[in-house]
Amino acid sequence: MSKQRTQQYKQRIDQALATPRLQEALHKFGDAYLVSRANAFAGLDFEALRREIGAMKDEVRENREELLARFMENARAAGAVVHLAKTAEDANHYIADLAKKRGVKLVAKSKSMASEEIHLNDALAKVGVKAVETDLGEWIIQLAGQRPSHMVMPAIHMFKEEVAQLFGKVTGKDEPAEIAHLVRVAREQLRQTYFDAEMGITGANIAVAETGGLALVTNEGNARLAATLPKIHVALVGIEKLVPTLEDAAKVIRVLPKNATGQFLTSYVTWITGAVPCGETDKELHIVLLDNGRGALAESPHCRDALRCIRCGACANVCPVYQTVGGHVFGHIYIGAIGIILTAFFHGLDKAAEIVRACIGCRACVAICPSHIDLEGIILHLRSVIGQEEGIGAAKSIVFKKVMRNRKLFHSLVRAASLLQKPVSKGERTIRHLPAYFSSFTEWRTLPTIAAKPLRDLLPQIRQELNQPRYRVAFFGGCGNDFIYPEMGLDLVKVLNHLGVEVYYPQEQNCCGIPALYSGDRETAVELAEQNVKALLAENPDYVVTTCPTCTMALRRDFVEHLKDNPAWAQKAETLAAKTLDVSAFIHNVLQGALPPGAGPGEKTVTYHDSCHLRRGAGVWREPRALLEAAGFELKEMAHADRCCGFGGSYSFTSHPPISREITKDKVNDIDASGAAVVAMDCPGCLIMLRGALEKRGLPVRAAHTIELLAERLAGK
Repeated sequence: MSKQRTQQYKQRIDQALATPRLQEALHKFGDAYLVSRANAFAGLDFEALRREIGAMKDEVRENREELLARFMENARAAGAVVHLAKTAEDANHYIADLAKKRGVKLVAKSKSMASEEIHLNDALAKVGVKAVETDLGEWIIQLAGQRPSHMVMPAIHMFKEEVAQLFGKVTGKDEPAEIAHLVRVAREQLRQTYFDAEMGITGANIAVAETGGLALVTNEGNARLAATLPKIHVALVGIEKLVPTLEDAAKVIRVLPKNATGQFLTSYVTWITGAVPCGETDKELHIVLLDNGRGALAESPHCRDALRCIRCGACANVCPVYQTVGGHVFGHIYIGAIGIILTAFFHGLDKAAEIVRACIGCRACVAICPSHIDLEGIILHLRSVIGQEEGIGAAKSIVFKKVMRNRKLFHSLVRAASLLQKPVSKGERTIRHLPAYFSSFTEWRTLPTIAAKPLRDLLPQIRQELNQPRYRVAFFGGCGNDFIYPEMGLDLVKVLNHLGVEVYYPQEQNCCGIPALYSGDRETAVELAEQNVKALLAENPDYVVTTCPTCTMALRRDFVEHLKDNPAWAQKAETLAAKTLDVSAFIHNVLQGALPPGAGPGEKTVTYHDSCHLRRGAGVWREPRALLEAAGFELKEMAHADRCCGFGGSYSFTSHPPISREITKDKVNDIDASGAAVVAMDCPGCLIMLRGALEKRGLPVRAAHTIELLAERLAGK
């Protein structure tokens, strides 16, 4: 069943990739969104705001039963009927049964992802009730027979020509594909629905325990009409929408529109507390509070932070996977990074499995989340759960559990591979074509060969003549630096020696464990963490430096998480984390040293690519730029400098190479458009990807690690 599901998912990916207009539309929106969002948050401390919201939502989670009881009591006192629905079936039954009892035939619905979650429209149809979506985007996809492709903008994937055809089927005439005209058509078609409907159904963005009231944040005003004109108003509200006070509600409203769409404020903020009179007929307000997996999510120590989500949808806006394949592929009902987690708890882990694997791990979602949720960390936990339940595949299992855990065996096999690659490398350091099954790996990029001698063999041979070194540092090379780019490690030694630092290479170090962790094998990742902590702290270095930000993240974050419950290892992992720095951050922040500018400024223009884990994980992006400019390079910023390069480790080889290829193409286009002669980066994985893609395209742009360029400046090149 798993293989069939995977094959079907790959077919959906291929269909999405065969629609270049989809990528064009999502990229244009993503670019415009970032500009608008930056303007909306100008002068505000986003980090402080999101930590405040995160803390408030954590308080709600910890006191959810008390706050839920308070909300229900206050809502009932204000005249509302409140029903707590444990499941989707329970919620559907309550609303459908209410419609039957009241003789409802037509429902005016406002946009509600909770109603999509429980398939409410289908439940109403089964009892003879027609539900009409009155949000413009929701009405469009209702006519198209689709589900939303975005939590805030459900029809973002559709073009005006498609919408004109859909509207023409309703009006019975050809409708011009002009946005203003189409909006007017929608308004004319939907207006009578509000007057004819016996029931209005909305969601709610906030439920205030202090008052028992609801807040609806909208742009079109349809929610206000659906809530007020029909004599029965049903509000379907996830219990995670609770906040303690009106002041807390204001915190959410202050951030939500800015982060969702880049607006300073939405057009309508509607507050509803209790039932209100409706002409001569008493108004009914029914609030259906939906659990449907939220309680289980609150009890999950690894995933519960997802309940902080305020449903802004921004994690999709900046996601390179979403921008490549859209929400109908990178989602189930809820889309994007938060959608992965919600799907697992609301609809089952089996529904989430493929989108869990589709995440490339770039952490763009983490950086933009207004509730300070470590979305990538939760997704990695779900991968490990899926790996335990479904397995990670026989080949990966052997590699990780039998080979990688055994350092000597692992390194012996890598050395052997350096000999076996000769027929395809033809004596070069680059593999341009691979045969048969592996040919797809080199269709759109070249690949580097495994070095004849790894760094661990070369570095001990270097004489480091330092009488009184400022520091003695351990170098964690990682697999890429050790076996693919050993010259990069030699460059690091040259630069650090010049700055008065002695470097040594702990021979017992092993892979950082990230490949295993990202494949769902947490056990191997924990075993490798123990091996590396022991190896790197054995000689008590002043610092541990890396050239790979993914390894940096492993040493600083993952090892601590893996070993926190092990008394024998927890403190050691904390000690290692405190000593570990990316080499650019070490040179700039600790050594505060500048290198000689070599041949002088202006000799070469350089643009800089921010690797995902360096910028959004380690928080390093200014430092390498400052070092390059101090070394005499003219820096020319590319567009989308911090957008993922598409590598993602095994993602670009075995998980989702077609998605990876498209993400890389976008990055290479930005590099080319910068006009720079060199693109610098601080990640061997990014170097593999971008050097190979640039070479395959025949573009005259050199890709290099920052430490390589600094070493060349020392040599006067």
